[in-house]
Amino acid sequence: MNETTMLRLEYDQIKTRVSECAFSYLGKHHAASMCPITDIRTIKIRLDETNEALQIIRHGASVPVPSLEGMEHILQLLGTGYMFSERDFSHMAQFIRSCIQLIKYMHSKADAAPTVSAYASSMYSMEPLLSEIERCIHSGRVTDIASKELAKIRKKIAVTEERIKRKLDSLTSRHRSIMQENMISQRNGRYVLPIKKEFRKQVKGNVLDESGSGQTVYVEPAEITNLQFDQSANMAEESKEEMKVLGDLTAMAESYNRELSINTETVGVLDFLLAKAKYAMTLDAVPVELNLDGIIDIQGARHPLMSNTMVPLDFSIGEGYSSLIITGPNTGGKTMALKSVGLLTLMVQSGLLVPVLHGSRMAVFEEIVVDIGDGQSIEHALSTFSAHIRNMISILETTGNSTLILIDEMASGTDPGEGVGLSIALLEEFHRRRATVVATTHFSEIKHFAENTPGFQNARMEFDTETLQPLYRLRIGEAGESYAYAIALKLGMWTRIIERSEAISAGRASRNTQESFVIPPSVDDEKSDDANKPFPKKEALDQTITKGGKQEIPLKTKPFALGDSVYVGYLDRTGIVYKTEDERGNVGILIQGQKLTMNKKRLVLHIAATELYPDDYDLDIVLETKENRKKRKLLGRKHVEGLMIESPPENEI
Repeated sequence: MNETTMLRLEYDQIKTRVSECAFSYLGKHHAASMCPITDIRTIKIRLDETNEALQIIRHGASVPVPSLEGMEHILQLLGTGYMFSERDFSHMAQFIRSCIQLIKYMHSKADAAPTVSAYASSMYSMEPLLSEIERCIHSGRVTDIASKELAKIRKKIAVTEERIKRKLDSLTSRHRSIMQENMISQRNGRYVLPIKKEFRKQVKGNVLDESGSGQTVYVEPAEITNLQFDQSANMAEESKEEMKVLGDLTAMAESYNRELSINTETVGVLDFLLAKAKYAMTLDAVPVELNLDGIIDIQGARHPLMSNTMVPLDFSIGEGYSSLIITGPNTGGKTMALKSVGLLTLMVQSGLLVPVLHGSRMAVFEEIVVDIGDGQSIEHALSTFSAHIRNMISILETTGNSTLILIDEMASGTDPGEGVGLSIALLEEFHRRRATVVATTHFSEIKHFAENTPGFQNARMEFDTETLQPLYRLRIGEAGESYAYAIALKLGMWTRIIERSEAISAGRASRNTQESFVIPPSVDDEKSDDANKPFPKKEALDQTITKGGKQEIPLKTKPFALGDSVYVGYLDRTGIVYKTEDERGNVGILIQGQKLTMNKKRLVLHIAATELYPDDYDLDIVLETKENRKKRKLLGRKHVEGLMIESPPENEI
């Protein structure tokens, strides 16, 4: 899935919130690695798993998921020759006990959650290993019963310790008057008496240390020196025997390497499933029905990062139309609606439940691409329009019939006329490729295009013109307005300025509005030398009909004739009629050497053939394609509205 798409739609924040709901390091790792998938069967399984986990949480006690504390370290070192410590075995024992508890718990949920409980059925109890660890390790220490030899050694240590203490008690009573303090100390693991320095010679033994002030010396009495040497030897034997016990336990743990690995990974997966379920509970999310037909029909949808403040969204696309053009005022919720659809789609394809009403449907797409935000970069010195075009080029390279395209503010960042033309051309191309498109715009030309083109539909964000407040409700089937005039008027703009603005806008609309749009075949620009030469803009159109103050399509009273120069409004091009109107009202138009068929309602007479050519001039010459014209050697040429029209030889005029 496109990384830019996930970044723009804030998918990373969803992963972070799921990760926060996980308990173990592996559960958090799975959440951080989560990404959308495109196989519908796998997605259905993931959604079912998440829904089952949600039901377990809602209707059961706390799920005993092991914390996996210390297990990452243990699994990394198993089989490497490393000998585990008492602490490591304490973590291992706790993990195995938790696994046994989890297995029993999930077994009790087999009927209510068969898919999720099936994970636990693959886990191992490893009771022999647990029993041996519990016999040998207790409270982080090797037990006396871990081995017979260790029990003997520790008994010797206890006896020697008792003899040393009795001797020390006797010496303390004897030298109490010359001791700096009435207590026994230790230096380097050996018992000593704190004697005042001036009385040092009154105590037989070795000085092992001295105080910082020099007033006290720490003497190991000669009476206990041999006993302490014996004790040191005993403790060395004890340590050696403990290492032997730990080594035997490590070897046993290594024999359970596979079982420990499987249990750890299974716990991570279950923890991840439960984390998704916990997150779903915070959103009051539900599962949705899936399809591969590009149908999105969601009711009461909320953006997951704004679920408590967002007005629920009702959204539909894919049945009757595959491209939706959303209009409305700034800050009216257009972008939020766009992002909600995109992010909810990413979540569903990640196996997450989403905050919508039950019965909602969502499509699975192979690609989700977006153009949201201007994407400007100081480092790369990109303008808003440049960034937009780069995004569009990237989208065109990947768009297919299983692509969801989300575009915010079409035709922005450049000349409105050119931006609108480019936007409509892009929408036509996306539609030709059968992509699902949701776009927002302020331009009426794009709204009119959507209104009159099969496969397209308008929608608007509702707005209260009395309070100047957006209502954040999407109404599909109606084109909206930016409400710039209403807002300006409410804020005190002069009425005369508003009226003049409306008149200018109406004049512009009369030049660009067409009753019907039909997506034309693509034109191969490389076939024409003149392909990159723009046609001059139409300066004047035919008289228009006015109904209720609304300008309608240009008035045409008679059929187009061969050789007529006609203006195609939505292409902003002129062409020559090479084939007259058929029974369906379609007319053949020659534009830059390419033959196109368009409905007469889309055409406006520019210059009649009778004004362009002499009576005795052969129209077949005019209507020749470029390939044929190259074969003819004509003496003169003249330009007619950007078309190279051949002039007859002088002796024929």
